[in-house]
Amino acid sequence: MMTKKKREQEETELINAAKAADNKSDSAASDASGANLENSEKAADQSKDDLAGAGGKELSADKVIAEVKAVEVKLADIQDKYIRLSAEFDNYRKRTLREKMELSKYAGEELLLKIIPIMDDFERALKHMDSTTDCKALREGIDLIYNKFSDFLKQSGIKEIDVPNGSFNVDIHEAVAKTPVNEEDKKGKVVDVVLKGYYLYDKVLRFSKVVVGE
Repeated sequence: MMTKKKREQEETELINAAKAADNKSDSAASDASGANLENSEKAADQSKDDLAGAGGKELSADKVIAEVKAVEVKLADIQDKYIRLSAEFDNYRKRTLREKMELSKYAGEELLLKIIPIMDDFERALKHMDSTTDCKALREGIDLIYNKFSDFLKQSGIKEIDVPNGSFNVDIHEAVAKTPVNEEDKKGKVVDVVLKGYYLYDKVLRFSKVVVGE
């Protein structure tokens, strides 16, 4: 038979085992509660971070939109200036082209205006030729017109090309023919001027057409 002392000992061990089991259960519950609380705090912090990130992205997007609008305004201004400048240049090109055409068309206006009085003199001379019998007076009238026209050419910078000492110069003369000569000093030189040449200031306006001896 189990003695009383031994039975009491067994009861004590059972009580201690039950207490130990209750302590373990409370500890596990406490750990689980702590873990759940920590996880909840982490989730809350993550939510806050997500909200902050979303707000930052929203602010960044607004800034980009504002910058894009500013660039669009600047681009529109540049395009407007380009269109205006292009139109002004086109008008300038047309105006200068028109002025150039008018200049080339009426460039000789002043020159022709000076020739008209000489034309008047010729017309008067032709009328007198039909009615006059005085050849000397007619000749004097023609000489007067010739001198007047010669003075006009000189005033306009036109002068005759001389043939100094009969020397032939390819820069101002054009040999249109050759003729035999007996004098040695005339060979290779100008012996006759078929058509006079003229300078316009220092430029050859027309070459002298000459005959050269050989």
